[in-house]
Amino acid sequence: MTVYYVNSASGSDRNSGTGQTSAFATLSKVESLKLKPGDSVLLAKGSVFNEQFDIKYSGSESAPIKIGSYGTGAAPVIHSSGDGIHSLYASNIVIENLKISNTGGAGIYGGSVTNWTVRDVEIAKTGLSENAGAVTFRSSKNVTVEDSTISGVKGDGFWIEKVTGIKILNNTVTNAHGATADAVQVNDSSNILIRGNHLDQTHADSPKGVIALVRPVNAVVEDNVITGGGFGVSAQAGKNVAIRDNDISGFHGYSWSFAVGLGDTGNTRDYDIAGNHIHDGGWGVVISAAGSPSYVRTNIKVHDNVFDDLSQAALKVDRPASGSFSNNTIETGTKATSISPSIVDAHTFSVSNNHTVANVETALASPVAKTAAATEAAVDPAVVAVHDNLKIFTDTGAAHHGNLLENDSSDNDTLVLRRFGDETVGKHGLTLTGEYGDIHVDREGNYAYTLDETKLPDHSGHVSESFSYGINDGTSHHSDGDTLTVFIHLDGLLS
Repeated sequence: MTVYYVNSASGSDRNSGTGQTSAFATLSKVESLKLKPGDSVLLAKGSVFNEQFDIKYSGSESAPIKIGSYGTGAAPVIHSSGDGIHSLYASNIVIENLKISNTGGAGIYGGSVTNWTVRDVEIAKTGLSENAGAVTFRSSKNVTVEDSTISGVKGDGFWIEKVTGIKILNNTVTNAHGATADAVQVNDSSNILIRGNHLDQTHADSPKGVIALVRPVNAVVEDNVITGGGFGVSAQAGKNVAIRDNDISGFHGYSWSFAVGLGDTGNTRDYDIAGNHIHDGGWGVVISAAGSPSYVRTNIKVHDNVFDDLSQAALKVDRPASGSFSNNTIETGTKATSISPSIVDAHTFSVSNNHTVANVETALASPVAKTAAATEAAVDPAVVAVHDNLKIFTDTGAAHHGNLLENDSSDNDTLVLRRFGDETVGKHGLTLTGEYGDIHVDREGNYAYTLDETKLPDHSGHVSESFSYGINDGTSHHSDGDTLTVFIHLDGLLS
């Protein structure tokens, strides 16, 4: 495991490269080496390299090859008439603490690579000659890009195609320019997680949008701030997609501009759109298509979102679809739904328990109607919980993975976990809804019970609830026998 140092100002390619005082001068010298698992290549801060960096060799899972920086000052910069960093077939690579700018091609390009992590990298003004954008991965597996910034690029901020296992976490993308540019575009990929990013296309020279998912399978888009563009999230044809807890705004420019759109270009199955704040734009959630293609649009659930300041309806459904629109909050002045009469008559898309409020900001700041009269069993002696080993365990088998929860229609006390790649349970854990309140189990197995006092019976004594859950891997249903019983002693609670 060797550390190689590269300093464009004081180094020399005649040096050994193995010490800071004997650093190489160029990236091409590093390319001539046969890097081994565990090796590191560190670029001196303040250095500027005017060449493409080709990564030709692979690390191992336990000993990846690392490309980073050393010293003090500004991050080392790579300029290139081609790509900034380019690789084909290399695996187990970590790239961190660099800047890539003013490249003709992509900032980072990986083709047929496996197990790559890119973190704390700044990419600016790339794709200048090829409209290539910033970060491109094709035909690859297990790629993570996190804590990085992308700005002023020509082409998509992220262009991901045919990748199994992509994580885009806590990045900032500002103004991806070009006639076909989105902040993030993911094509024909699976096991996708897009979380915690700030994606802003407000001033982009692009007629497109922010996130485009094309035929995704097992995708989660959560906790992002999504601003500007002709649309927020376009996930037109896919399977098992969760879009939740995002702030989506500023989607303008067209009569069709939407926050979340689906139902065009292919079959759409099992979508959960929940907890988003959708505002300052055209349409909210749109289930539609150009023309009348005979696509399947089934099990689309839109719930617990907040809609305000929209020029069009919060929900539009004008093509055959099945699903529900429930428990959403809509500010006065925003139309709730626009559903075609034929779909209303077919009774395939239900609308229930939505609320209109005069001021969404007040609603967002106010607690939910449920009261936390009892939070954890140990805190309040009036609530006693007994459980039979109800715990969410890590399970590496093929079936028991997931983080999209929904009610099983056969039993209101049973929830279904749909499979989502290798993530067992997301940050929200597992929530089971009962007759008197909700039980929440986090990913460590800790549980908290939230009581809805409006549901309590007026008789004395105690009431109890039992919970169970099931798991669905997309082809078969697996029931789990673990239960959790909560006893609520009314006398102690209400005294």
